[in-house]
Amino acid sequence: MWVALLHNAVTAAFPTTARLPGLDRIDSRTFLRQLLHQAPWTLWFGAVGSAVAYQLTPLLTIGWPLPALLLSASARDRHANAMACHRLYLVRMAMVMIKTVGGLHWGAAPQVRDALGLPRYGADPQTIRGDDLAAVALDHDAAGRR
Repeated sequence: MWVALLHNAVTAAFPTTARLPGLDRIDSRTFLRQLLHQAPWTLWFGAVGSAVAYQLTPLLTIGWPLPALLLSASARDRHANAMACHRLYLVRMAMVMIKTVGGLHWGAAPQVRDALGLPRYGADPQTIRGDDLAAVALDHDAAGRR
């Protein structure tokens, strides 16, 4: 459920343009699932909380009493833009978090890098996971005591 809400928010923040593909053309669900699984609780809470805020704030931004999931594409675009420049700081910061999380995947997508004339990234080596961080810290601490 959290991945679906976050996916809906990041696709609104990164729409397709004439020059660049958006996250509506690039499936981000796998990336978001992995991110939420491996993220520390602060990142998880910020990302999920921002996605929930995105869903609940169309009344504040465009005056529609509907969740963002039920908005038309043009209304979703207006809502995302209005969130990004809203007078309330917390509403703006929710969109900053959504753009940060979406940008991690969008900027690394091969389609986007090709469109921008940038070299593609190699495969993710999957070397650091949340479980491994504790082991790395313990190894570092043990090496420091010698």
